[in-house]
Amino acid sequence: MKLSKNRNPAVPGFQAVGVCCGIKAKNIKDLALFISDVPATAAGVFTKNRIVSPGVTWSRRALKSGSCRAIVVNSGNANTVVGPKGMKDCDEITKTIAEELSIPQKEVLIASTGVIGVSLPSEKIIKAAPLLVKKLGRTAKNWTDAAEAIMTTDLVSKSDRIQYTFQGKRITIGGVTKGSGMIHPNMATMLGFLYTDAAIDSKTLKMALIEAADRSFNRITVDGDNSTNDCVIVLANGEAKNPAIKPNTSGYREFVKALTTISKNLASKIILDGEGATKFVTVRVQGGKTRKQAYLIANSVATSSLVKTALFGEDPNWGRIFCAVGYAGASFDPDKVDILLNKNLLVKNGNPTNLSPQKLVKAMRQHEIDITIDLHGGKEWEEVLTCDFSYDYVKINAEYTT
Repeated sequence: MKLSKNRNPAVPGFQAVGVCCGIKAKNIKDLALFISDVPATAAGVFTKNRIVSPGVTWSRRALKSGSCRAIVVNSGNANTVVGPKGMKDCDEITKTIAEELSIPQKEVLIASTGVIGVSLPSEKIIKAAPLLVKKLGRTAKNWTDAAEAIMTTDLVSKSDRIQYTFQGKRITIGGVTKGSGMIHPNMATMLGFLYTDAAIDSKTLKMALIEAADRSFNRITVDGDNSTNDCVIVLANGEAKNPAIKPNTSGYREFVKALTTISKNLASKIILDGEGATKFVTVRVQGGKTRKQAYLIANSVATSSLVKTALFGEDPNWGRIFCAVGYAGASFDPDKVDILLNKNLLVKNGNPTNLSPQKLVKAMRQHEIDITIDLHGGKEWEEVLTCDFSYDYVKINAEYTT
């Protein structure tokens, strides 16, 4: 499978860095820092898992001010389910970073990813803080190092950038993300960090992020596991000097469109890099009465282990797809349902089309699989991105801590 090319996510007024602090073995990068040159408005969305990392709790609280300058991120350790030490580590780390940057501690957010239940070696992060700040920069290498430093089981780093013009001003949105396994909607372990030079207040920025995440990060699933550490955070430093983006305006819709585009591109990279994945799968449900109905059915098909294993085995067992439609918990008329796989009509009005097996087998061999389910009951639609289940997925996760 070809992975989409990473674009340099650099945004005017932001710096990044990634270094090795010793959490991971073999001198692998495991600590990143992202910073705005000036105070930035900020917003975030977080996991809905009731078991959360102290880093999630810390950043949620810090974002109530609507302002942020820096985000420090470690990989190799989730800092989750470790007792009171977890929050103490967040306090000590953010305090150290703030002192090195000469900014208020309340303007430093923190995120972690890695193994759950193992105490974070915070002393290694604190010791590396001076080097981390010293190496901050704006080059493509700085951003590549930062993107690599937040990886866990990822095979590749993930970054992107998009630009558009608003009232004569060039607005840039960049971002990096990580994720490969433990990926599922509800803050589809994944971390995402977005940066823009747009002028926009924190309340409006939060509205835009929720809309963008709803059509991107919350519409991907690798394995149905909702992480304890998931977060997507966006910072906006206003360096583009554009007229402030306001809710319910054409400028807001343009911004949301751009933010959704880059978020979906980054989310797609997670699916392409799904643990052991050999197929990139888009499940689209159309003709729904409501978005909720369409989403329930798309998510049911995308998370079906039987569908995902059939995709890996290139087994043209469309019955598994129709079965997953049926138990999604959404009402629909089975006698109106059409199902297509890579534009090959498998089911028409709830009945098999008796498509040539040879034609279907050829379609199943493609790396990119589009499953379309038309309910013929309305105008609403939803998409969920997923991948197949392979032997390698089991191997990777059977040996994760060993």
